[in-house]
Amino acid sequence: MSVDKSTVVRIAKLARIRVPEAELDGLADELNNILGWVEQLNEVDTEGVAPMSSGVEGMALRWRKDDVTDGDRRDDVLANAPDSRDGFFVVPKVIE
Repeated sequence: MSVDKSTVVRIAKLARIRVPEAELDGLADELNNILGWVEQLNEVDTEGVAPMSSGVEGMALRWRKDDVTDGDRRDDVLANAPDSRDGFFVVPKVIE
């Protein structure tokens, strides 16, 4: 498959991307290079290769106890606030 200038214009319109006329030829070349690479991948013989869901087989995730807490970090969090009062963030009034 080959991508020409008119195809790039159509793709840009579908993607709602404004592409200057001067860049159309370069984008067509880039898309053709990408499609060529994909065609090379299709040539790879994958017969007998099991599908892989992870790059690291047999890796088990560590489980932690699911304890619900308040985090006990109120003072640390409020230290980042520009203004706080009585353990809460102070924000400007929005509705007058």
